[in-house]
Amino acid sequence: MKQFVHAFLGATLLAGPLSAQNTDLLIGSTSASSSHYGYFVAVGQLINENAEGLRASVVETGATLDNIRRMERGQVDLGLVTTNVAQHATAGTNEFEGKQQDLTLLWVYTGAPQNVVMRADAGIADLSGLAGVRFNPGIKGSATEATTEAVFDTLGLTADYVRGSTTDVVDMIKDNRVAGYVKSGSGNKLDGSTMDIATSTDIAILGLTSEQADKLRAEMPDISVVDIPEGAADGVPAYTTWSFGVGVAAPSTMDEETAYQIVKAVMEDKEAQANAMASLKGVNLADTTLQFGTIPLHPGAARWFKEQGIELPAKLKPTE
Repeated sequence: MKQFVHAFLGATLLAGPLSAQNTDLLIGSTSASSSHYGYFVAVGQLINENAEGLRASVVETGATLDNIRRMERGQVDLGLVTTNVAQHATAGTNEFEGKQQDLTLLWVYTGAPQNVVMRADAGIADLSGLAGVRFNPGIKGSATEATTEAVFDTLGLTADYVRGSTTDVVDMIKDNRVAGYVKSGSGNKLDGSTMDIATSTDIAILGLTSEQADKLRAEMPDISVVDIPEGAADGVPAYTTWSFGVGVAAPSTMDEETAYQIVKAVMEDKEAQANAMASLKGVNLADTTLQFGTIPLHPGAARWFKEQGIELPAKLKPTE
């Protein structure tokens, strides 16, 4: 409880006195050591400066699962979620088996494409060629690992899985003890550990075939299938892969006008969010939401999209 009080008082002192008509909002974020926490501080400031009648405070939490449970208990009003776990929550599956959550999407601010990175000299041209090959599906205990295994099961793919930390796996790929791994990208770029491998070892990226992409779209609604343009790294051609996003959700019980004002303040910002998280520079948050969103938008968020003349895909349309 002290955590909430300190966060609230801190934001109040910075923002000035509260007026009688202000609606107070608590935003669940993640660990204060994460770059995502800084992002949410920027979001809170945007709301305070641009959403009339709203006063936001950011609280440190245990990220997605913790935020969803806190929203259910009414302890936070909105918070960080990954789009795959948000879909599990609304469907009552996986971590929320039999316990559907009241959760709607406000926006998605970044994607995490899952890149299948191989040593080029492994000579593997497609995902089906991984059968019997020593391969890391993602860092041990990570969302990447769990999602990769679910994707492979859905597609009927196999590999000789090797487990380990990022450091261990990177070293094993460099030493040719493992042929490749799956690693979250940084937006549409390959991440730092992959570029570390590439400094000494030629790499190749394995993408989904059109048939595999269609199967994932039909059978795994908790993830997105995304097209990565040419240039994820020097010499890497365009490819298609699976992904999940990181965004912000709120219960459907949030007032429509409140949700609209929050989304409007965030979507119309051109600087603060990119200053807080450099990978967001030049990113169109509406496009990111359309690309990675997996659950219906809150009616207030959908209202902003409608005002922009943006057609929502069926999966993002608010439920009646």
